[in-house]
Amino acid sequence: MNTSEKLAAMLEKTAHIQQCGGPKAIEKQHSLGKQTARERIQKLLDEGTFVELDTFVAHRCESLQGKDIPGDGVVTGYGKINGRTAFVFAQDFTVQGGALGEMHAKKICKVLDMAAQAGAPVIGLNDSGGARIQEAVDALAGYGQIFYRNSIYSGKVPQISVIMGPCAGGAVYSPALTDFILMVEKESQMFITGPAVIKATTGEEITVDELGGTYTHTATSGVAHLAAANEDEALQAVRNILSYLPSSAREKPPVLPYEAGAEERPELDALIPDSNRQPYDIHDVIEQISDPGAFFEIQPAYADNIVVGFSRVAGRSVGIIANQPYSMGGCLDVNASDKASRFIQCCDAFNVPLLNLVDVPGFLPGVDQEFTGIIRHGAKLLYVYSVAQVPKVTIVLRKAYGGSYLAMCSKDLGADVVLAWPTAEIAVMGADGAVNVIYRKEIAAAEDKEAARAEKVKEYSDRYETPYIAAERGFVDMLIRPADTRRYLIESLIMLENKPRQDQVRGNMPL
Repeated sequence: MNTSEKLAAMLEKTAHIQQCGGPKAIEKQHSLGKQTARERIQKLLDEGTFVELDTFVAHRCESLQGKDIPGDGVVTGYGKINGRTAFVFAQDFTVQGGALGEMHAKKICKVLDMAAQAGAPVIGLNDSGGARIQEAVDALAGYGQIFYRNSIYSGKVPQISVIMGPCAGGAVYSPALTDFILMVEKESQMFITGPAVIKATTGEEITVDELGGTYTHTATSGVAHLAAANEDEALQAVRNILSYLPSSAREKPPVLPYEAGAEERPELDALIPDSNRQPYDIHDVIEQISDPGAFFEIQPAYADNIVVGFSRVAGRSVGIIANQPYSMGGCLDVNASDKASRFIQCCDAFNVPLLNLVDVPGFLPGVDQEFTGIIRHGAKLLYVYSVAQVPKVTIVLRKAYGGSYLAMCSKDLGADVVLAWPTAEIAVMGADGAVNVIYRKEIAAAEDKEAARAEKVKEYSDRYETPYIAAERGFVDMLIRPADTRRYLIESLIMLENKPRQDQVRGNMPL
């Protein structure tokens, strides 16, 4: 065979592999509203930048000898996202249902290794029927090798999983180890055991979507971070997330061009209601202090009593953690603690400064919260804030009571800058509760108990429910006019830009 014949043979073999599972399988995939692995990669990466790796890798399973499995059911390689290198693997459901075998896993492991070595993010597009049964323990070992790499590279390079089809059994644990999980409505499912197994073992009947669909994991379990209406929206969300993050923990997030202007936001002066029992939407604060259109919320449907997400202030990435008075009064509970802790941990791993907006009346009381471990889950917040080495700026807007005040990154937990609005109420507890404890006997002995109680509530509120004692002690660095918040925030972030780290890499363990 001469050179031209060898070239023709290579091109023919490449074309066959790039046909995935063949025209019928591709047509079936499209009929379900799903794209092929290569189509998804082309949508994810900057146009014309994809470099495919291991195109000719083939299985070596004896029981599958003679079975044509192009690319062993997964497409891997690298390209650019927003001009920066990113690695990707996309399971190909048109080939053996995207089932994972030994060589399929080796291709994914190679991409993970290369991403870590190159200092670049890695995105997994998951669409697989699970382990390839014929490959038995080799398939299980393949999963184990992927889990190992997800874990040892955690916090070193960003890892993002997009669920674009079924993801069941052991396969769910690779996405669970990554930094962010995105799901596609009416297309994605994640569960350890399916409805048939559950019915056989417990007698419970449930549909696939109820058990492991998008709503379940974005609103109920908190496993997934974002839901997308379709595949294109999910892939764009990946690009958006990466725009706030550095390529690796060795770098800082990109700074976008920003033209300074009038930073005063008069709307904030009137935002806090006169009554501290009246709610307001914390998104209104976030919108006013962020660059226009910059806020990208993470897990918006889960534990909505706390709001977390990425934003930009004067072109700089920040991670926002904010109590939401519209939900449960902004109380911290088990789910909110976990949600915030994981996000804080991720920001710390990837050098994203933390901005904490505080309006918290306390940890949610109740038997259920105690039985589900609010002590343990709340302690996660105390821990991640304390060890976080990125710049930490805290703004107390209104309530900041007791242990929840500390848990939202007080000066004592390492906040670099603490600002407070004049509406801030920094105290051990609210006036109503405090009066019941401190003046119980006086109120009981009074002729007009209601009047005596109201007098003591006002006395306590005027004396203690203010930011001034905390400011006198140095726990608040500055009392500021709300309208000036953005200006002080920009100045704080610039001042803290060169804050040193004691250690460079820390993992982002699932919490």
